[in-house]
Amino acid sequence: MKYFHLHLISDSTGETIQAVARAVCAQFVEAQPVEHIYGLVRGKKALDRALAELAENPGPVMYSILDDALRANLHSVCEKLSVPCLSVLEPFVNQLAPYLKVEASGKPGGQHAMDTDYFRRINALNYTIQHDDGQSQSDLDTADIILTGVSRTSKTPTCIYLANRGYKSANVPLVPGMDPPSELLEAKNPLIVGLLNSPERLRAIRRNRLLSLNEESETEYIDPELIRAEIADARRLFARQRWPVIDVTRRSVEEIASAVLNLYQDHEKARDARP
Repeated sequence: MKYFHLHLISDSTGETIQAVARAVCAQFVEAQPVEHIYGLVRGKKALDRALAELAENPGPVMYSILDDALRANLHSVCEKLSVPCLSVLEPFVNQLAPYLKVEASGKPGGQHAMDTDYFRRINALNYTIQHDDGQSQSDLDTADIILTGVSRTSKTPTCIYLANRGYKSANVPLVPGMDPPSELLEAKNPLIVGLLNSPERLRAIRRNRLLSLNEESETEYIDPELIRAEIADARRLFARQRWPVIDVTRRSVEEIASAVLNLYQDHEKARDARP
């Protein structure tokens, strides 16, 4: 494995540039970046701190800075150090401006404005926290999305991810030996998605969970036959209710959420088409 220093410099929170950098670096399986992240770089003093670390640990630079003087300074230093200096936003802004026939605002962090979308995401996060792990079931029908499945099928982290995108998401666990709550079965408005995992993967995740709790004894929670029975019961429930199913085996939370949102778009189109 080859390691290299990667400097990510942003005049906003740095979330966008981190996402882009990690998507790019994922293509180089034999190279691992050591990330140096600098957010809210909007003046010379903040940039100088980043440049000092860059000089000490030279490596490629990816940036999203709109101030012309700061960008020029950054490029000058990178040229002297003979390291690549890549703008994440500039190519797209330069292409869109003439197409749209409008000027770019040049405002850092415009995507993080405290507007209607921002407060929608905050409300979604509050809703999701209140409806985590089967809590507050009385108003499940007000959710945008409900995820259900047996224990350890990534319901909570996926709901949090969806909430951060602005979708009110609830998750309802399926408990062995107990009927699903009537509020879940009777919900009409939300998209309800069943999550499944392979028995082997589920057992490994549950075993690790027990070990993290200093529980080393064998329990029904990780019994292979009981796990298979849980999954079979869940499959029958999903089929009976005609809920779409996502197999989360080896899928990241981001991939699960993307699949859920694809289903949600279809769900919304179908609902709008109803007379």
